[in-house]
Amino acid sequence: MGLVARLVTGGVWIVAGAIKIPDPSSSVRAVRAYELLPESVVPAVGLALPVVEVVIGVCLVLGLLTRWMGVLSALLFVAFIVGIASAWARGLSIDCGCFGGGGEIEDATAKYPWEIARDVGLLLLSGWLVVWPRTPWSLDAVVLPPRAGADGPTQGHGEDWNGQEQSREEG
Repeated sequence: MGLVARLVTGGVWIVAGAIKIPDPSSSVRAVRAYELLPESVVPAVGLALPVVEVVIGVCLVLGLLTRWMGVLSALLFVAFIVGIASAWARGLSIDCGCFGGGGEIEDATAKYPWEIARDVGLLLLSGWLVVWPRTPWSLDAVVLPPRAGADGPTQGHGEDWNGQEQSREEG
């Protein structure tokens, strides 16, 4: 399950960010359309967000810093869910900008439930990776090998914050 969560969530982030990078003005327009951030930070968020999405996606697909990327992924999905719900509640009819585009469009409110449901599903997958970051074919096992004698948050066998397997000798 962890490998699937990592690949699906990471793949979505890579696609979402990669589509937006060639057209930074549409990303800025999408952020602006939500009318949630001060205008002074809208361009910076609109330009940085696609890059952050690609970085999170690549790290998840590679299984690098999986727990931390799961946390960042979950936080972004919460922000997106709140943003879409806020636009819906305020009667805005905007393209979510999730996969490019952005700005006002006709009858976007019919799409909001599906966009929220998609993001909730991806949030759950991200949460899975926060709780269970150890997955097959992950670079975490190579880059962050288990530390000998490290105390983790659990008794006996468990994982430390980086998702590394630990055991405490019983005595």
